[in-house]
Amino acid sequence: MPASGAHRAIDAVWRIESPRLIAGLTRIVRDVGLAEDLAQDALVAALERWPESGVPDNPGAWLMATAKNRAIDRLRRRTLLERKHEELGRELEAQREVAAPDLDASIDDDVGDDLLRLVFIACHPVLSKDGRVALTLRLLGGLTTEEIARAFLVPERTVAQRIVRAKRTLSEARVPFEVPRRAELAARLSSVLEVIYLVFNEGYSATAGEDWIRPALCEDALRLGRILAELVPKEPEVHGLVALMEIQASRLRARTGPLGEPVLLLDQDRSCWDHVLVRRGLAALERAEKLGGALGPYALQAAIAACHARARTAAETDWARIAALYDALAQIAPSPVVELNRAVAVGMAFGPEAGLEIVEALTSEPSLEGYHLLPAVRANFLTKLGRVEEARAELDRAASLTRNERERKLLLERAASAGAARVDRRS
Repeated sequence: MPASGAHRAIDAVWRIESPRLIAGLTRIVRDVGLAEDLAQDALVAALERWPESGVPDNPGAWLMATAKNRAIDRLRRRTLLERKHEELGRELEAQREVAAPDLDASIDDDVGDDLLRLVFIACHPVLSKDGRVALTLRLLGGLTTEEIARAFLVPERTVAQRIVRAKRTLSEARVPFEVPRRAELAARLSSVLEVIYLVFNEGYSATAGEDWIRPALCEDALRLGRILAELVPKEPEVHGLVALMEIQASRLRARTGPLGEPVLLLDQDRSCWDHVLVRRGLAALERAEKLGGALGPYALQAAIAACHARARTAAETDWARIAALYDALAQIAPSPVVELNRAVAVGMAFGPEAGLEIVEALTSEPSLEGYHLLPAVRANFLTKLGRVEEARAELDRAASLTRNERERKLLLERAASAGAARVDRRS
């Protein structure tokens, strides 16, 4: 295999396997920072060997075996070993001799539980909220600090510092690798839900790279959400989050064209939507609603997604209801991004002037300064209002801000179309 092809394959494998690998290693070494270091050592070994030997049949098992061997080597180099390290070294030495099928089993056994435990470790109250989310996205989602920074609209250096500080704090506090007891569960649930959904979002709409979507990340987030729903079945927001992810995941096949190009919601072939996932999502939303009380942020977003799912065509979408749901969401979870989404719904329901008025109020929002969707949404309204030259400038700006190559190409194509429309108007 050519080196470039092998490196692309390794990157794809790493995206899929690194969360499971780090979770499994954390269960063994009981130190999330050490587990990530060992996983990175295994990745380096793969980068050295796979271009020549080829990607193994079970790359996850290969990475786990390599990481375990690295753990043994590290322990052997230490001159002063605590008793638990001696026991761990003997255990890992024994595992080195395990046959390949058993290594496969070690990757798969209770992988969902390991991932869930890893989320709860990263969301431990000993960490700051920002540290919890950044660390879990790094460990669970396999995201780079740059990708996390874009998700949070903060500098990359800030995210890197949060991750380093969080790992050091967890190590010093000796946080156990376990799902918290019920008394602690509620306090940590909100952060866990936020993390799971951010992982899902990175899969649903990748912030950077050549791919518009990363289905594996969506699948990991969905699996975690479903496990969490079984663990705390009486928490409506857990079901609301699962409903939201199920419905959004139903569109994945329709979100890209034959060449991987993005296809926006209103242009999608709805016959390609996964209606099994739609039904699962609507059922989860119903469970959230039956538990009573006012709908929380995730359940409200699921209700918005349900409006799209129930519409047989884009023209049948109940935009007035969606706008009302965004009004409710803005009341309980206000943010500039929610307000931008509300602008889209208002514009679709009541006309582009109404939507543009909301967007204009956001142009001075500091946290949206580098957010490419702000000029993209503004361009959409300007186009509908016939202000084509302004729309083209906004699309060019949006293209310069996004880090996703597929999205950049789409925005530049729209800008070119706007320019062509301007020429037609003048001729």
